[in-house]
Amino acid sequence: MTETSAPRIVAFVDEGIGHSSYLVDLGDGTALAVDPRRIPEAEQAEAAKRGLTIAYTADTHSHADFISGSPELVAPGATFLAPARGRLVVPHHRLDDGARVQVAPCVLEAIATPGHTPDHLAYLLQSRDGTPLALFSGGSLMVGTVGRTDLLGPEHAEELAHEQFHSLRDRILALPDDLPVYPTHGAGSFCSAPGGGDRVTTIGDERARNPLLQRNDETEFVATLLAGFGTFPAFFRRLPEVNRRGPRIYGAMPEVARLALDDFRAAVDNGATVVDARSFVRYGAGHVPRSLSIELRPVFATWLGWLVDAERPVLFVLDDAQDRHELVRQCLTVGIESLAGELGGGYRTWADAGLPVASIDLIDATALDGPHIIDVRQRDEFLAGHVPGARNIELGALDAADAPPSGRVAVMCGHGERAMSGASVLERAGVSDLAVLVGGPGDWAAVTGRTLATEP
Repeated sequence: MTETSAPRIVAFVDEGIGHSSYLVDLGDGTALAVDPRRIPEAEQAEAAKRGLTIAYTADTHSHADFISGSPELVAPGATFLAPARGRLVVPHHRLDDGARVQVAPCVLEAIATPGHTPDHLAYLLQSRDGTPLALFSGGSLMVGTVGRTDLLGPEHAEELAHEQFHSLRDRILALPDDLPVYPTHGAGSFCSAPGGGDRVTTIGDERARNPLLQRNDETEFVATLLAGFGTFPAFFRRLPEVNRRGPRIYGAMPEVARLALDDFRAAVDNGATVVDARSFVRYGAGHVPRSLSIELRPVFATWLGWLVDAERPVLFVLDDAQDRHELVRQCLTVGIESLAGELGGGYRTWADAGLPVASIDLIDATALDGPHIIDVRQRDEFLAGHVPGARNIELGALDAADAPPSGRVAVMCGHGERAMSGASVLERAGVSDLAVLVGGPGDWAAVTGRTLATEP
């Protein structure tokens, strides 16, 4: 790479949590990782394929949505760059506003951009002669939106929104329009205000098209930003402190132990949470009583972290073909670490032993009727169109008190996966007459010919 050439940057996207990490080829056989995932095996494999050594790893801010992989990269020899205001306990090189770090032939400059978090830094990668090459904007500027400012609690949201306004206006938008921008958060992330689906942008594109950057008045910007916030997972309050103190270092992805039935039952009796990660259809047909249905898919980590107590051991029920490596990766991403094992032979082992089983009816849109319909989607999804008369209780907030005293409860979402998770929460709380809609409100509207409601 010449001093002014564009750096070779590889993105690693976790669609489930809307997270992008980056590997930057610095041109001298070394590489920089930015906001790497918990077990950074993908970044390490890419570096090895290119003959690179990851010499530096940088975190833009105190992450709430995932556990940083930077400490994992320190063990093989990388220098960890992080905001000084983050007060990390793990070994790192503290950066304040304006700090410049020589990274091989390039320079990485820290730009204080508080707002999404108080300690937030954006990183400007420059050539040796000062030419801007790329901006790693973390949770400040994103594609079509900006970072939310309420992660520390609603009492701090407005103050940080004002800081976000000035970080964007005074610091980031002062950079050249053609500068590539690589955000950490994107579509699917609870860390962002509502935005677009692209992952990479430029300063000029955001200046011209980002709706929040069209709000030139600070008061209007703050009001618009605050009005767009929905709920976020409960584990967002826990992970910043895990990252500050430093997570457990694994070195490689651990495996899930396969347990004999007696050992599995003993762990259940000792208080372990059973998570059934099979498809929601298979869970509905039959499952271990009081198990939680969280289907293994890209968003598994989010709902696992939201619904499961991280302090309790977790057991799994899986199908033979499911990816155990991916299961563990997603668990560790959100700090679910006490993985007690999976039931050897899966649900069939339990059922064939003659042990008690449970099931939940699956219904199609023609059977969705009655006074007790719970829609567990997020509030903005619900307001975009829902079955008239349905009651919106977001999955993350659902508990036994939400069930009616009698009568069948039909649970729905957009497809069925979250609905079955919600039904399993209610079943664990003692609700027995449950049904789950296969499909969503659009299917109901197509079958019935009726119009979806949009009122609260």
